[in-house]
Amino acid sequence: MPELFVDTAGWVCHLDASQPQHAAASTLLGVCLAEGTRLLTTNYVLIELVALLNSRRRVPRGDMIAGIDAIRTWQHATIVHVDPAIDAAAWALLKSRPDKRWSLTDCVSFEVMRQRGVREALTTDHHFEKAGFVRLLKP
Repeated sequence: MPELFVDTAGWVCHLDASQPQHAAASTLLGVCLAEGTRLLTTNYVLIELVALLNSRRRVPRGDMIAGIDAIRTWQHATIVHVDPAIDAAAWALLKSRPDKRWSLTDCVSFEVMRQRGVREALTTDHHFEKAGFVRLLKP
């Protein structure tokens, strides 16, 4: 079954109707589900999403919890829980690229995508392109 990686920015675009890429993100997710594509994310992405929604986005806590619960229980989503091997590979990638402003969450995402052969990410984050992946949401 094909997979699409959903990054923090992709989830924000889908969950927040005020985002400029909301319609595009929701449409792409709908197409993926219709085609049987599995949505792939990580527990690091969800941690980052909670932090973002709690701070800069100031989403009411109940709405944030409902959104994260929906992702966590969605039958079409797979949440990869980062194990020591993925963490070590991501940390090695982060250290090996001092020229990039990638976060550890980015590097974990890249490593999970690489391991699973996923090329496309639902994200607005240009770091995915810099790492050799396809970013589906352009500004």
